[in-house]
Amino acid sequence: MKTTVYLYFCWIVALVATAGSLFFSEVMHFYPCVLCWYQRIAMYPLAFIFLAALLTSDSKVLKYTLPLTISGWVIASYHLLLYFEIIPESAAPCVGGVPCTTTYIQWFGFITIPMLSFIAFSLLLGAQIRFKQKRSL
Repeated sequence: MKTTVYLYFCWIVALVATAGSLFFSEVMHFYPCVLCWYQRIAMYPLAFIFLAALLTSDSKVLKYTLPLTISGWVIASYHLLLYFEIIPESAAPCVGGVPCTTTYIQWFGFITIPMLSFIAFSLLLGAQIRFKQKRSL
């Protein structure tokens, strides 16, 4: 399988995650918490960077994307731990405004916005690791 398939996959995931977060905030009027903002800061550039890498055949794209993906994944993991009360809410950076544990959606009883973010960053991380493995063969 060509390595560009992984880049296309990453671009689609980042694009859908970006569009989804904008839909939730701008159309549904779900206000993002502090951790959501940090995750957006990590996700939004990825849609553009992966597209640019695809258009220019940039083989060094992981230098730019992996730090953002890992940062976003760590924040999403922390947010999920807060949401499921594994970490106490007193450890949340969301002191003012929207609490980090606010439930806007709950599909199938467990899929929430923090879970969607975690899934997106996990998919990106897995695809980038696989891309790196395939490229080094």
